[in-house]
Amino acid sequence: MIRLELYIEEKDDRPVFVTGNFNKWNPKDYNYQLKQVDPHNYFIELDSSSLPDEIEYKFTKGGWENVELDKYGNISPNRKVKKTAGKTSDIVEKWRFNWGPFKEEFFPIAEVISEEFYIPQLDRYRKIWALLPFDYHTTNKNYPVLYLQDAQNLFNEGSGFGNWEIDKKLSILAEYGRGDVIIIAIEHGSEDRIKEYIFDNDNIANGSEGKKYIRFITDTLKPFVDENYRTKKDRDNTGIGGSSLGALISIYSGFLYPEVYSKLLIFSPSLWVEPNNNFPMMNFRVPFKTKIYLYGGGQEGSKMVKRIHIFEEYLKRWEKKNLFDFEFRTNINPEGTHNEFYWSQEFPRAIEWLFYDNTENPVEVKPQQQSIKN
Repeated sequence: MIRLELYIEEKDDRPVFVTGNFNKWNPKDYNYQLKQVDPHNYFIELDSSSLPDEIEYKFTKGGWENVELDKYGNISPNRKVKKTAGKTSDIVEKWRFNWGPFKEEFFPIAEVISEEFYIPQLDRYRKIWALLPFDYHTTNKNYPVLYLQDAQNLFNEGSGFGNWEIDKKLSILAEYGRGDVIIIAIEHGSEDRIKEYIFDNDNIANGSEGKKYIRFITDTLKPFVDENYRTKKDRDNTGIGGSSLGALISIYSGFLYPEVYSKLLIFSPSLWVEPNNNFPMMNFRVPFKTKIYLYGGGQEGSKMVKRIHIFEEYLKRWEKKNLFDFEFRTNINPEGTHNEFYWSQEFPRAIEWLFYDNTENPVEVKPQQQSIKN
C-alpha cells in the first residue's frame, strides 16, 4: 500500500482526483478520488500490487481542463514516486479552471483569407479565416489542416450564440506542444446556412445545396489553402468538422471524399435529418482509415445521444462491409446542452485525439518553447 497525501494552497470545494500511468491517465476516475481531511488536506491509499514500479501521476479537479499547475500558472511536470516509498506528500498551489489561464504568447495568428471568397459552385461569396500556429511566421514547418464550419461561432467575440473560443483552446494546446494545426474557418451563409449544410433532402431544405458546398471546400478552397499556406496536403493530415448541421455536412464530406479527409470532428450532429443513416458510401478496393471524434450532450434532447449510438453501430456495420476502416471515439457529457460552451470544452480533447497519437496523458509532453520576439 502507498499513501498519497496532498495539501492544497487555495481552498476549493471541487473533488480531487489522482490520475497516472496506473489508470490510463483518466482524469476523472472515481476509483482514484481523494478523501478530504479538512479544507486543505486530502489523501488516497493505493494498492501497490496493481501499480507499476514507478508511479507517474498528477492531480486534477476532474478533467484536464482543471489539472494542477505550478504557482506561476505554468505546466507542472508529472510527479514520480516508487511504489515501495510507502508514503508521499505533495502540494498543489494552483489549478487550471476550464482550460484557463490562457497565455497570449501562444495564441494563434488569425488571418482573413478573404472577405469575399468566391464560391463558383454556388455563385456567391463568403468570408474565410485562417488560424495559424503562434510560431507560423518564425518557422518553416508544414502543418496539418482542419476545416471547420460556422466560423462566426468559433472564435470571434460578439456572436449571438457565444463561441467555441478555439483561439484560446489552441493556445493551451500550443503551451503543451500540441498546437501545430492550421484551422480554416468558413463563415456560414446566414439565410443560406441550412440549404448549404443539407446534403440532398428537399423535405428539410427546398433546394438543398450540400453537394455543391462540399465540392467547394474540397475542389476549390483546399487547393487554394495548400497553395498559399505551408500545409501538409495529404489525407492523413487533413480533417473537417463542425457542430449541429455543420457536423452533418462534415460527415458527408468525409464519406464522399475519404481520399481527401482522414479526420472528422463531429459535435452534436443533426442526425435527425438522416434518421436512417442513409449516408452515401463509396466502395474502394482498400478501405480508407478514418478517425471520427463524436461528441453529444445528454441535455440536447431525448434523441441526441440515442442517435449518436445508433450512428456508431452503423459505422461498425460499414466496417464489416470493408467500405471503411473506422477508428472512432465517442464522448457524451451528461450535462451538455446544444450550445457553443460545451463544444468549446470538447474542442481540445478532439484535436488531441484526432491529430496526436498519445492522448491518454496530454500533459506529459514537454512544454513548447516560447519564441523570442525581436
